[in-house]
Amino acid sequence: MNTSIRMNTKTLIIIALLSFLLITFFSCSSGSSQTNDNKNNAVALPVQRIDTTTATTVKDYLGTIEGKVNVEIRPQVEGILEEIYVDEGAFVNAGQKLFRINPQPYQEQLNNALANENVEKAKLENAKLEVDRLKPLVEHDVISDVRLRTAMSDYDVAKASLAQASAAVASARINLEFTTIKAPVSGFIGRIPKRIGNLVSKSDPLTELSDISEVYVYFAMSESDFLYFRKKYGRQDTAVTDSSRTPPMIPNVTLIMADGAEYPEKGVIDAINGQVNRTTGAISLRATFPNSDNVLRSGNTGTIKMEERQQGVLTVPQIATTELQDKIFVFKLTPDNKVKRQAIQVTGKAGDQYIVQNGVGPGDRIVLSGLDRLADGMEVKPLNTSRIALAE
Repeated sequence: MNTSIRMNTKTLIIIALLSFLLITFFSCSSGSSQTNDNKNNAVALPVQRIDTTTATTVKDYLGTIEGKVNVEIRPQVEGILEEIYVDEGAFVNAGQKLFRINPQPYQEQLNNALANENVEKAKLENAKLEVDRLKPLVEHDVISDVRLRTAMSDYDVAKASLAQASAAVASARINLEFTTIKAPVSGFIGRIPKRIGNLVSKSDPLTELSDISEVYVYFAMSESDFLYFRKKYGRQDTAVTDSSRTPPMIPNVTLIMADGAEYPEKGVIDAINGQVNRTTGAISLRATFPNSDNVLRSGNTGTIKMEERQQGVLTVPQIATTELQDKIFVFKLTPDNKVKRQAIQVTGKAGDQYIVQNGVGPGDRIVLSGLDRLADGMEVKPLNTSRIALAE
């Protein structure tokens, strides 16, 4: 009886030990399998390493183009337009004839003024003769000196009248010269609204003349951009009037023409408005470009491009970022290849790259694509690791 009980007890102990060992074995197998499953579930995505580089940033500003000299040609006398010597769009040299107003009325005015001048010359000569005749008589007490003083006064009046007549002659001659209108500067003729036979007056513009050997491009930038460039490149308290001098505002600027082509010549900023526009918060600037081939014309539009090379900056590709509530994020990898959503502060763009001020640092790794599949804490299997560098 006792022997049977002892055998049953041993059997139960053996069965319990076997059960414990089986449970432990299956638990370990299950944990190992789960760990392997987690590793197998890691998302394979491209990863890049962030490092410092040199970036070229570009800022664009819309601008309007004007010739170095834009002259509105108006007649200085009234009359019938008799001749038009040039055509619209033609290039003219300084001093070249442009228009002629009927000179006949002004020729008659000059003739009349010359005749009056001759009359006054004769009167002056008579007055001088009278003074010369009376002087010896007064010296010999033949007549009273009152008559001599009167004669001398008449002489002064005649002299003044002659001066007045001579001034009238000069004025008439100037008016006659004004009937021929000449180009004050070399340049291109604009539209000519008047035609031969039209009555023109001083209030009627005949055309515009543009000297485009150099052109001005007027544009505006924000106050923050202006302060940035001023601090970076130095003070500019006075405008630079000589375009051959490089102002400290920025070395040079590029012009993109209306067709998208880049203008081959570089320009310089040589004038800055003294006030910031209170309505727009922008300040106006002027860039001067050489225009020897006459490609640019007054009234054209274009885009000023200001490039700046920044050394030792951090950049991340725009495709590796997401935006949420006006903030920009990247997925940064931890040392164990798990992702963490990280906000970054962007200071500008360089091509397809963001220039980053903080949020990531040198040596950090970020996920490049498949961002919509990621969440904080997910494990990533990096496909490759490369430096984020901007092609120079």
